[in-house]
Amino acid sequence: MPDSGPADDTPFTRLVFELNLISRHFPTTTRRRPGFLLDRSAFLILTRLDLGEPLSLRELSEAFQLDISTINRQVGAMLKQELVQRVPDPDGGVARKVTMTADGKAALEADRRHRSSDIGKVVADWDADDVTELSRLMRKFNRSVEQLEENPWPRPPHSDS
Repeated sequence: MPDSGPADDTPFTRLVFELNLISRHFPTTTRRRPGFLLDRSAFLILTRLDLGEPLSLRELSEAFQLDISTINRQVGAMLKQELVQRVPDPDGGVARKVTMTADGKAALEADRRHRSSDIGKVVADWDADDVTELSRLMRKFNRSVEQLEENPWPRPPHSDS
């Protein structure tokens, strides 16, 4: 049986292959999985809102590097589900901003618990040093992407260590 893998077996080629594979472990929507409450876009938007102040649609569009019409549609669905609400700009600007509701916070926390549990099962038999190293390398990878795209993502204070 012929080998169907890449012809060159370099660390970089293996990295590209593994990064392509990882996407199959995280479906585009988790809502279809038992126990999850949020679709992928709602989870990501709520995660971003949870890291700071309310954001305008334009600010969300820039953060996610998506058309404002896409963000508007996603936020519109979240407004109907009462996961977010529009609020006046705390800095006095004209554009209204979006903030998470208590229901949004509760759904986000529930989905985070499910995700943590699922990932915990995957790494349950790993050494703590391996989990630490994977976390460090993933953070380094993500920060490199953010630097190239000139689009830094805020992180909780504890993750900068």
